[in-house]
Amino acid sequence: MVDLPNKARVVIIGGGVVGCSVAYHLTKLGWKDVVLLERKQLTSGTTWHAAGLIAQLRATANMTKLAKYSQELYGKLEAETGVATGFKRCGSITVALNEERKEEIFRQAAMARAFGVEVEEISPAEVKARYAHMNIEDVTAGVYLPLDGQGDPANIALALAKGARQNGALIKERVKVTNIVKDGRKVTGVDWVSDDGAEHGHIACDMIVNCAGMWGHEVGRMAGVNVPLHACEHFYIVTESIPELTQMPVLRVPDECAYYKEDAGKILLGAFEPNAKPWGMKGIAETFEFDQLPEDFDHFEPILEAACNRMPMLAEAGIHTFFNGPESFTPDDAYHLGLAPEMDNVWIAAGFNSIGIQSAGGAGMALAQWMEDGQKPFDLGDVDISRMQPFQGNKTYLYERSKETLGLLYADHFPYRQKATARGVRRTPFHHQLLEKGAVMGELAGWERANWIANEGQERAYQYTWKRQNWFENSASEHRAVRENVGMYDMSSFGKIRVEGPDAEAFMNYVGGGDYSVPNGKIVYTQFLNRNGGIEADVTVTRLTETAYLVVTPAATRLADQTWMERNKGQFNIVITDVTAGEGVLAIMGPNARKLLEKVSPADFGNTRNPFGTAQDIELGMGLARAHRVTYVGELGWEIYVSSDMAGHAFETLWEAGQDMGLKLCGMHMMDSCRIEKGFRHFGHDITAEDHVVDAGLGFAVKTDKPDFIGKEAVIKRKEIGPQSRLLQFKLTDPELLLFHNEPIIRDGEYVGYLSSGNYGHTLGGAVGLGYVPCAGEKALEVLGSTYEIDVMGSRVRAEVSLKPMYDPKSERVKV
Repeated sequence: MVDLPNKARVVIIGGGVVGCSVAYHLTKLGWKDVVLLERKQLTSGTTWHAAGLIAQLRATANMTKLAKYSQELYGKLEAETGVATGFKRCGSITVALNEERKEEIFRQAAMARAFGVEVEEISPAEVKARYAHMNIEDVTAGVYLPLDGQGDPANIALALAKGARQNGALIKERVKVTNIVKDGRKVTGVDWVSDDGAEHGHIACDMIVNCAGMWGHEVGRMAGVNVPLHACEHFYIVTESIPELTQMPVLRVPDECAYYKEDAGKILLGAFEPNAKPWGMKGIAETFEFDQLPEDFDHFEPILEAACNRMPMLAEAGIHTFFNGPESFTPDDAYHLGLAPEMDNVWIAAGFNSIGIQSAGGAGMALAQWMEDGQKPFDLGDVDISRMQPFQGNKTYLYERSKETLGLLYADHFPYRQKATARGVRRTPFHHQLLEKGAVMGELAGWERANWIANEGQERAYQYTWKRQNWFENSASEHRAVRENVGMYDMSSFGKIRVEGPDAEAFMNYVGGGDYSVPNGKIVYTQFLNRNGGIEADVTVTRLTETAYLVVTPAATRLADQTWMERNKGQFNIVITDVTAGEGVLAIMGPNARKLLEKVSPADFGNTRNPFGTAQDIELGMGLARAHRVTYVGELGWEIYVSSDMAGHAFETLWEAGQDMGLKLCGMHMMDSCRIEKGFRHFGHDITAEDHVVDAGLGFAVKTDKPDFIGKEAVIKRKEIGPQSRLLQFKLTDPELLLFHNEPIIRDGEYVGYLSSGNYGHTLGGAVGLGYVPCAGEKALEVLGSTYEIDVMGSRVRAEVSLKPMYDPKSERVKV
């Protein structure tokens, strides 16, 4: 008989390692009435056949923090629960087979040092010394992480489950959730049925957590939320016992798409091949439990052939197991965590892209703390489910994208690398006109965006490298046009959210740090803050009328920013609407921007009528538009908003008028290089939910003399005690080197942080980065008085440093 309560505080759906971790961490926080329901048996979906690699280093500091937490937790679980996790720190080696991969892994090693991960760059001979069975004939270098490890995936999950039970959680196997009952934006309970169909019932609950793994998309739809993920076939082999084999480090050879794990005298060889095989397009069988998928030796054979050359002992060892099992992958290879945007009590922890074991401990901890506090414990923007766009739940899109995302785990992670699959979904009104003029498109949040403009006869494609890529000079010429003459680029992908209603002004003054009690047409640059003073959104807000504002957000965070406003709407009488697709936006930037606009419009663009930070309705050619005098590149300029039906005409009118002026069409790479010279912050890199607005140097945008707003107390307190860290601008003294982000910052010989963003400053004549330096109790002059270096691929490079923008520090150019 199934003995389940009628009510629970939370129902967790899915009993893999992630669901067990969420249950474990919630009960550790003292939660009662925690119920976990598993349709079959714990671990029977993906967890049981995971490879069990447990690495520390991830792409960002916080993801690394979570991975390190997982390791520490798994090392302690056996003592707490009596269940052996098989966790051991055997170390890991990643090797490069060419110079490009060597630069990648050496840059990763530098990043590891900044994140506090023990790491060592090693020569081919040192690789051989640590992994004697390996053929190092074409190895160019390696990176060794001594504290990486491996474990038993199923037992890790079972240990977490036992720990959760010991702290009061109810975990029931062979109970399937068949329906999720909703009332508006809240789930009220779940319907369930026993595996044999003999019993069924309903559990009322305060919230649910979707930990359903490869069923996460389906369970999400039941709950009315979007969880974009798709299962793919994942292959590995396990050899027969090899007598001379002893404990070895985990070995990764990404140039051959392969990883190796020694386990009990056998070798496990797994693959992340570049052309993956999506699975489960017609759904997953009701009976699926510890299932294997059909073998496909032809698909795996190229990996195995290369592996036999890399590890000659494999050619002699027999194959004990040829395994093929499903793993779920997301559109951007980052997992999904957090509160679903569409509902107020539906939490997600799913889509772990074959790193579920190493991620589960940290992800469960972070989500449980988020659920406990009602806000993120630290920045989780990389994995926050609200980063996903509604269309990304489309099954055709997911099928096409998943073919690529599995292989991208081991592909070269070149800077500026663009996804190749599932492209062309979202196009701005200027898309075809840009293509006609040589635009090379990148993709962000599904939007096709012109990143750079090819010259006549130049190949319209990226040629990836860690050095200067084939578009470097194209972007440099676009950069110079904006600095010296006039450039035009498409900003239509940026989010546009209309806030309208009798309480619009009061609401904006509550949700945002700026002062929105301004005249119609005034533009306010501002942040939405959390109660700790961290930055939840970085936006510009234009007052359109007495009762309407336009909030402009980064393209990737439109949904997250709108969700933040909706969740803080309270009793304010307003309506919040996404109007992004309704208007195209062309940025006209440069010293001659005013001259160009005066050729196409009778409006007055002078400082008296249209000073910096104001918008006005204008005639443009034969149509109408709205001109916003703002800039993200640090020059005189306007963003021209035009309804989508008139966008084509606006483009033609501006382009033709600019021909005798040398108007240059530009792309997003130019915009980023210009903004970093000007020290403008980039949300998601330089400013996040855990970066205090005062430390970020943006205290000027927060008006503490107005009535209560979210984060006000935290801002006042930080202004009183002074910044605890400062966001500085750095320029390398060696003009040949490049910066991207995460390069370590060295102050007076000590590692103190890392760059949050980087690009090349074509006007400043060197690579430029932004990054935080701790400074509690220090005055600005003391911080600036130190000597700074940046660790670029293991080499320390001198850097100039500034608190003010190195380009036009007084912002005189934008106000002429």
